[in-house]
Amino acid sequence: MRRLVTILGATGSVGRSARDVIAENPDHLAVAAVVAGRDVSGVAQVARETGARFAAIADETLAGALREALAGSGIAHGAGRTAVLEAASLDSDIVVSAISGAAGLEATFASLLPGRVVALANKESLVCAGEAVMAQASRVGARILPLDSEHNALFQVLGTEPVSAIRSMTLTASGGPFRTWRAERIAAATPEQALAHPNYAMGAKITIDSASMMNKGLELIEARFLFQLGADQIDVLVHPQQIVHGLVNFRDGSVSAGMAIPDMRVAAAHCLGVDGRLDAPQDRFLDLASCAPLVFERPDLARFPALGLAMAALAEGGAAPAILNAANEIAVAAFLARQIPFWAIPALVEAVCAQPSGQGREAPASVAAALAIDQDARNRTRLLLSEGRFAVT
Repeated sequence: MRRLVTILGATGSVGRSARDVIAENPDHLAVAAVVAGRDVSGVAQVARETGARFAAIADETLAGALREALAGSGIAHGAGRTAVLEAASLDSDIVVSAISGAAGLEATFASLLPGRVVALANKESLVCAGEAVMAQASRVGARILPLDSEHNALFQVLGTEPVSAIRSMTLTASGGPFRTWRAERIAAATPEQALAHPNYAMGAKITIDSASMMNKGLELIEARFLFQLGADQIDVLVHPQQIVHGLVNFRDGSVSAGMAIPDMRVAAAHCLGVDGRLDAPQDRFLDLASCAPLVFERPDLARFPALGLAMAALAEGGAAPAILNAANEIAVAAFLARQIPFWAIPALVEAVCAQPSGQGREAPASVAAALAIDQDARNRTRLLLSEGRFAVT
């Protein structure tokens, strides 16, 4: 029997990886519904190609465009928040949660239904509301499988070992395009330079986060909730080859590594296979003999202060990770719009995190509380931006 898959973020890089795996395994997987943010033609094409029963676009102003793009297809469709949540709740066995940013939180939460598997690539769901999301999954009997390559590697390595067997976990980072750059050069980097990731083709926001290493900081916070670890049990190593995706350090001194080529389809295949293994094409297998020497380095927090800010938010807990994420999303958007220089991304985030929060500093107990914290932090970030002290000069 084929498993039905809903893809939230179907036109993004993770969505494309999931679609590739589904196309490679037509006897095991089929698409139920697809969702995109604003890419009407893309989501309509995906819906037609995959035979999806339902397609949704997050921007409600594009309802007419989606209706026109799907005319004659017989595919049900909708636009706006309600349509996205409808897609997340439709009958399916697996939901790939890959909407970028805090915008994916509500849909991820709606996906947590009894017996449902949620393949989680939207790390912000756990960054913003980790306790609430994990509690809801446990309460209703949903399973969360990590689709980020690092967390997926750690999940596979851990296997049936209890959390009590773990001394620590290590996530690897490519170091991004600025791994060898001096601090002064990083500070003056252009959007074009920051978007030139050495290993992955990803969306603009996550690529900028990789360049600043904020992405790895957000992944540390995600790992804390996925694996129920303390802040002092998770660390980062820079590994530019991206062959080792994660390391589990056990209490007895042994270390196990999760390894694969740097291709999101590997993690996607594991999640979509659920409790089995799907066959992969030959070019997706790792040949260690042909790999360059594997290099590991400690991250330089002086050159990459965003990672240090995320570590501080992880240590503080409560609302700090949600505030950090909201401020970073606004700062990255401002950088891509050339309103602020690259150095101002962590500087702006740090300034917002240091302010009193209008929503308090307690961990949000619900999605609504998390979204309120997120909105408050965004408003404060925009206010600081409007003052001009972080602007490009």
